[in-house]
Amino acid sequence: MTVRAKPSAIEQRRTPLSGHELRRYSRHLVLPEVGVEGQERLKASRALVVGAGGLGSPVGLYLAAAGVGTLGLVDFDEVDETNLHRQVLYGQSDIGRAKLEVALERLREINPFICLRAHSTRLDSQNAMEILADYDLVIDGSDNFATRYLVNDACVLSGKPNVYGSIFRFEGQVSVFWGDEGPCYRCLFPEPPPPGLVPSCAEGGVLGVLPGIVGSLQANEALKLLLGVGEPLVGRLVVVDALGTEFRELRLQKDPDCPVCGDHPSVTELIDYEAFCGVAPGAEIQSAPAVQAPTPARREAQVDDFHISPLELHQRLEEGAEVVVLDVRTAKEFAICQLQDASLIPVSEIPGRLDELATDRPLIVYCHHGPRSVQVVRFLRSQGFPRARNLAGGINAWSLLVDPSVPRY
Repeated sequence: MTVRAKPSAIEQRRTPLSGHELRRYSRHLVLPEVGVEGQERLKASRALVVGAGGLGSPVGLYLAAAGVGTLGLVDFDEVDETNLHRQVLYGQSDIGRAKLEVALERLREINPFICLRAHSTRLDSQNAMEILADYDLVIDGSDNFATRYLVNDACVLSGKPNVYGSIFRFEGQVSVFWGDEGPCYRCLFPEPPPPGLVPSCAEGGVLGVLPGIVGSLQANEALKLLLGVGEPLVGRLVVVDALGTEFRELRLQKDPDCPVCGDHPSVTELIDYEAFCGVAPGAEIQSAPAVQAPTPARREAQVDDFHISPLELHQRLEEGAEVVVLDVRTAKEFAICQLQDASLIPVSEIPGRLDELATDRPLIVYCHHGPRSVQVVRFLRSQGFPRARNLAGGINAWSLLVDPSVPRY
């Protein structure tokens, strides 16, 4: 199946290549599947990259280099040191700068003949349709379920291809979800997983080279769609196993009962995707910074019956309060850093080691950012530990707000 992304719109925008462009893209021009006509199509094309992180970095680099005429990037984050092992758009001197600012500088250096558009915002239900409107396709490099469902639904409702990619630890996935031509993301994943069940990359880790592999495959799919050549991954999901160096392909079927692209869709406009995915309003999403320096109001909001803020825990420890501090990360994470006098019981071992925990003292549970410890506290409370509380933001927040000597990872 050879399909093109919005062919008529692209054809109407086509303009001849300049002499500099003919020289620059000469290795494309000699490809029969591309040629001058194809390169002019790329010059007239408009692609939107959602997320300028691990996946967005290689996607942006390759689409810019290939001559996609208008390249939009959506991001609201800053460069963090933990980004640098996989987000190849950025370097050491960029830490603390806005990702979009750095990305645009780098991509302009890669190709000064293209138009770059920065959308410095979090994509949401209020702005998504307006932002997507001027693009031929979307490349989803997001790192959370709320944004993935948002991108999917916005693409289905606007009739645009969604070049999907995801990564976790050593495995990646790539597909093209396009409601007009085949299944969409909801056909494969009708419902999001329960909050906290699937760890983020910050919690579970990711091999640094994996985003480069998956992002390059996404860029390849985008170029095929814009050129109208080859066999796009519509109705197919490629699973990449970096440890085994294996690529598996799964065939996907369009779900006639899909609420967005099915025969009788019930979702005809964008919804509240954080609520749909069980994310608390205003909560930070996965790899975004987990904790900011607290204002008095924010500090007060962090203290409740279920959670305890790093500042409150620090104060209680300084006052000599008798509390048990429980680390539920893995042993390898514990070796990187830990809170003083913390006991280690990894999440998977909690059910079999309840007899090691005291029920007569406050029990403070922490992980890296919070999702695992939240699940453990819920379980402990159901098992007769009513004084169990979650350390809001995990050990990452402790390092940011209490003790910077504790390494962040």
